[in-house]
Amino acid sequence: MTHFKIALTVALGLALAGPASAFESFQGTDRGDWLRYLNQKAEAERGLTLEERREQRRTQIAAVQAGGSAASFRLDPKFMPTTVDYAGPYSPGTIVIDTEDRYLYHVQAGNKARRYGVGVGRPGFEWAGTHRVTRKAEWPGWTPPPQMRKRQPDLPLHMEGGPDNPLGARAMYLGSTLYRIHGSNAPWTIGQAVSSGCIRMRNEDVIELYDQVNVGTRVVVTR
Repeated sequence: MTHFKIALTVALGLALAGPASAFESFQGTDRGDWLRYLNQKAEAERGLTLEERREQRRTQIAAVQAGGSAASFRLDPKFMPTTVDYAGPYSPGTIVIDTEDRYLYHVQAGNKARRYGVGVGRPGFEWAGTHRVTRKAEWPGWTPPPQMRKRQPDLPLHMEGGPDNPLGARAMYLGSTLYRIHGSNAPWTIGQAVSSGCIRMRNEDVIELYDQVNVGTRVVVTR
């Protein structure tokens, strides 16, 4: 709760400075605090024009892409991206996700792979299987599915893309499922089992992967 109060106090102070800088992206660690933050943010934005809100969101996105805000959160070094030896059975270009060890491997030529730390599905939401990337999106909007809203009725009906959006900077949609490989507004959860089945990455990592992946890429998820 302390993180939320500090972030909210800073954000409200910035709101007085002008619409372009109002509300930094959320820096807390609790989902309930995040929802309260969104409500406070929506209340503070009521008097802004549509263009002022868009400018505010552009400013926040630019800060994240420049490496500021939550993007600079310190991660356990073992989950930082690195290139590793790879002797698995999958061909270059394949994405292999090891949900037990919380790693995503993007297989490369020469028995190498680019490895990233990821967050995975919490107990009851684990899954395994093979799909293809069917769609890619930059700063995607998020519409919580009905079953998620049933579990958490205080979730917003829809969120536009931006640093506060749980899907983060990029999303790669898997087959016809509701699952995605996506960024996050909570980089401290990388390496944990906390999602509803999606594979989450740091924003800077998902941007790197996104630029190397095409629609049609094979994705193998193991347990």
